Amino acid sequence: MPELPEVEVTRLSFADRIVGARVLDVRLGKPLRWPLGCATEALRGRIVTGVRRRGKYLLLDFDRGLLLVHLGMSGSLRFDTGLPDAALHDHFDLATTQGVLRLNDPRRFGAVVFCEDEGTAQARKLLGGLGVEPLGEDFGLAAFHAGLKKRRAPVKQVLLAGDLVVGVGNIYASEALFLAGIRPTLPAFRISKPRAAKLRDAIREVLARAVEKGGSTLRDFSNAQGESGYFQLEAMVYDRAGEPCRVCGSPIRMLRQGQRATYFCPNCQKG
Repeated sequence: MPELPEVEVTRLSFADRIVGARVLDVRLGKPLRWPLGCATEALRGRIVTGVRRRGKYLLLDFDRGLLLVHLGMSGSLRFDTGLPDAALHDHFDLATTQGVLRLNDPRRFGAVVFCEDEGTAQARKLLGGLGVEPLGEDFGLAAFHAGLKKRRAPVKQVLLAGDLVVGVGNIYASEALFLAGIRPTLPAFRISKPRAAKLRDAIREVLARAVEKGGSTLRDFSNAQGESGYFQLEAMVYDRAGEPCRVCGSPIRMLRQGQRATYFCPNCQKG
């Protein structure tokens, strides 16, 4: 599933190239998770003014209104002037004067939703419950630690929930907890302020490094130029069950938390 780094890498790979483009046409394939929310012809003639990210959502701003784009479990975007005709799993095309933005999504859990502005009910429903951006200046220690102290759930589950800090998905939660030396099963409220500071710094470091490496390509993720990511090649614990820890040599362990695989080192993450 594309997580925050993959979504940010996708944004960076086409944002500058699509700004200023005028929408020529819109094509819809099979239904996605939510309906578009407007007639396709209503988007014709609108000008793309920017591409932002909020959590795992891309916000494609027009001179009037915006599109909220979510990649779901298996989605990816391409943007090019020479894309072939739409194939089986291509479910949204935004044809512009500067190229075609196409969503390919085999499992169709992704979505493209039009909103007149971020104050509409649909936009608030999708974006309103998201936590602070981990790579932004608002990710402060005091609020982060205070939020952890209110949660009795295991810290890994708290990170995945996304209402305290957004976008720390399964891969990067395991990696950040390893870097901070915190066991994923530790109840969040037991984390001291100094350890919360280590965890906050680890989250920022892991996500920033993942963006630098182009994200993680575990199955078929690629950015809007068709390029794969390489962060998974340097993962310290994720998907390395039974392999030696890169720090201490102990075998990496895997456990299930909320039906998601969690990887950790029993020696480096003792508590």
